[in-house]
Amino acid sequence: MSYTSRLPASWNDAVPARKVEIDFSSPGLAVGELERLLFTGKAIVSHADEVWPKLYIGDQDSAQNLADLSKNRITHVLNAAQCRRHGGADAYPRMGITYMGIEARDSCDFDMSVNFQNAANFIHKGLQGGGRVLVHCHVGVSRSASLVLAYLMLKQQLTLVEAICAVKDHRGVVPNRGFLRQLVRLDGELFGPHQCKHV
Repeated sequence: MSYTSRLPASWNDAVPARKVEIDFSSPGLAVGELERLLFTGKAIVSHADEVWPKLYIGDQDSAQNLADLSKNRITHVLNAAQCRRHGGADAYPRMGITYMGIEARDSCDFDMSVNFQNAANFIHKGLQGGGRVLVHCHVGVSRSASLVLAYLMLKQQLTLVEAICAVKDHRGVVPNRGFLRQLVRLDGELFGPHQCKHV
């Protein structure tokens, strides 16, 4: 089955044409192939990167750097590594930043999928309102990336492969294998069973 890219034109201009085939007939095989695709992503050279128009993935430092948040005009912050010990970000309310925290472990046995819809709704509401959204975790490669990929699938109707291709060209991300399996499951729920996907 062939899929044409649904990335915004301004986001796709510099991206060469590509064809990606992933065998989804076996979840285990799909996860391995998705990992290989993810490993072709851009090296991380900054604390936060814009991976979709006005949507950023970042690390803990990016969420604590108030000057950068202001410079990037961030209006919404989604913390995918909320911790009771560290709490939320006290400075956000006076900066006019809307905050959402999710307590999630970067562990293969953690069920991140229970957060996919709420996180997607939060991101979508922020972007629809003309805002700029930062999704972060500790390092900015697994928990935050998983929520952004789920958002792109749920709200932008991208397949998992399309979502990965959109993100990896702007920030190297590698969700853990458990999260990838959950994203494969979401892809099946949204787009049905298939043998391979092309971008």
